[in-house]
Amino acid sequence: MIRFIFSALRLFFFTGLLLTGLGLVGGSFLVFHVSKDLPKLPSPLSRIIETPQSLIYAADGQVLMGLGERKAVPLDMVSPDFINAIVATEDHRFFEHHGINKLRILKGLYITLFKPGKIQGASTITQQLAKNLFFSFEQSWQRKFKELLVALQIEAANSKEEILEAYINQIHFGAGAQGIEKAAQTFFGKSAQDLDLAEASLLAGLPKSPTQYNPFRHYDRALNRRQAVLGRMVAAGYITGEEAGRIADTRPELHNGRTDTRSGSYFVDALIQELVRNYGENVVFHGGIRVYTTLDPRLQTIAENAVRQGLDRLDKLIGLDPGAEERPQAALVSVDTASGAVKTMVGGRDYYASEFNRAVNGLRQAGSGFKPFLYYAAFQKGGFHPASLMEDRPVSVPVTGAPDWSPKNFEKTFRGPMVLKQALTSSVNTIAAQLVENVGPGAVIDVAKACGVKSPLNKVYSVALGTSGVTVYDMAAGFSTLANLGIRRDPFMFWRVEDARGRVIFERIVKDRKVLDPALAYQVVDMMEAVVDTGSGRSVRKMGFKRPAAGKTGTTDNYNDAWFTGFTPSLCTSVWTGFDRKQKLKDKRRVGITGGRGAAPIWTDFMMQALKGEPERAFSTPSNIRFETVDSATGCPPEPAPDIDGQPLPPPEKKIITLKVAIKTGQALCQKEDDEPLP
Repeated sequence: MIRFIFSALRLFFFTGLLLTGLGLVGGSFLVFHVSKDLPKLPSPLSRIIETPQSLIYAADGQVLMGLGERKAVPLDMVSPDFINAIVATEDHRFFEHHGINKLRILKGLYITLFKPGKIQGASTITQQLAKNLFFSFEQSWQRKFKELLVALQIEAANSKEEILEAYINQIHFGAGAQGIEKAAQTFFGKSAQDLDLAEASLLAGLPKSPTQYNPFRHYDRALNRRQAVLGRMVAAGYITGEEAGRIADTRPELHNGRTDTRSGSYFVDALIQELVRNYGENVVFHGGIRVYTTLDPRLQTIAENAVRQGLDRLDKLIGLDPGAEERPQAALVSVDTASGAVKTMVGGRDYYASEFNRAVNGLRQAGSGFKPFLYYAAFQKGGFHPASLMEDRPVSVPVTGAPDWSPKNFEKTFRGPMVLKQALTSSVNTIAAQLVENVGPGAVIDVAKACGVKSPLNKVYSVALGTSGVTVYDMAAGFSTLANLGIRRDPFMFWRVEDARGRVIFERIVKDRKVLDPALAYQVVDMMEAVVDTGSGRSVRKMGFKRPAAGKTGTTDNYNDAWFTGFTPSLCTSVWTGFDRKQKLKDKRRVGITGGRGAAPIWTDFMMQALKGEPERAFSTPSNIRFETVDSATGCPPEPAPDIDGQPLPPPEKKIITLKVAIKTGQALCQKEDDEPLP
């Protein structure tokens, strides 16, 4: 028995030695394998911030903006309050550890290995600094392990003061400020050594999310973040609770001369937001990346001029003085239909007066501008076509748990029977109401979403009349899909991203998705051409735009919003006008300003200049489309004029209005409203 026990113990002992040896060998191999291509540490360490600025380029190659301008300062030229605040906030054990926090390492390792899809960092100040030596933006355990090894190298070769100095000179604070000196100048108009505790603690809270806590835009949010910083300073023993309470009641005054903190461009602002979502703020503002955008400077200038001149006309139409406190705003987005590239973006009257980007962030009701999605749904789900006959009459749609929905026409009159092409051309609300009652609001939403509208849409009948808020960007995206006869190419703002060494980390490949039946989409487009030629958008033709074009006006109840979204085969542009506070757009005679009067002129001015020199071309017609001429009041081909003994009869009391309609193979004319739907 004793011999057995000794044998067993000996077996366990040698097995333990073997496993330990294998572990050491395996660990050594891992370290060797991972560390063989580690970046070289700069000497002195302060050179770690020499990564070039991130640059944003226009489509023609000119630089739109540089990000991450820095101005390094020695540690003894920085307020001790800031040094204490940033250490307490980012790494309170900084002066105790040797580059890594063991507890954080274990937690991060557990999450990385056992929570699929999540990579957790350990994030000591030294490790954050180490990240700047890597030009790969992937998130993996190998990358994290390499950062750990570099952090250990940094700690072994440099003092804590050298590490901290390099760190505070490279972190991003937002508003174009890289490093503490630039941040102090940008936000408070003073040197980093002159920051007081109230200012220093506010700045120390910004690196967590420079955009979210930007005090120029979100002052109260930045102050709330400062509270967390002060709490950590108390916990770390840098200040007392009384000091924290006193500082919490102060509101530091921001620097007024801050024009250099803005991009000056609604497009660039929107682009940076997307880049940050994709790559993180550290990469965008500190990674030295090169971003090649879709912005066409020539078209952007034309768009800005068109918006400015259009708003000047609106001011005069309304009777506003140039110095009026409340003036109408506008937004414009133009998309290349062949690729989805966003060529222009204007988000308001004056960027420096209001940075709010109405093109991508403003949710406004589109009114009748949303009807093309309804008509496609009616063609697809309800068996209707452009010559289907319906009646313009009072409508009351029952709504469960709410009063009946009874929309009115813009003219407050009813015109009786008419075909659907005439109904869209004249933007008849009662017929639109009958269509959405037939197919349901869900079908309309499905079409809009399929076309690229990403704004939230309420599943109510009135969604067909544009009562859900949408962005100008979304309307340009959705109508671009119609322009392509159902081929969706999502809008985008950049073609390529390169790292600091010129290696491509992203390249756009345009992907086509067929989301609509081309013939049905063409029928809608043909009807929208009539809107421009003879309907609610005819001001486009009156202003001299002669190219083949299709579009739809939109005017909301009470005249709060005026839209025009339209396209040629190559370019789709959406324009919105209105007041930010949703007051009525009315002229000096108190007559409401429609999309045709308010937005269409801006669209026309832009498109006439943007397309100058480009060959004209018509929309391609699918092979299974034929054209028929019908009586707009019956949906049937007009009968030949009767005669008696070769003599024509007197003209009828009511003039017959004929329309040329696009009919898909298999669709029959003279379909009555109560007929069975066509297959």
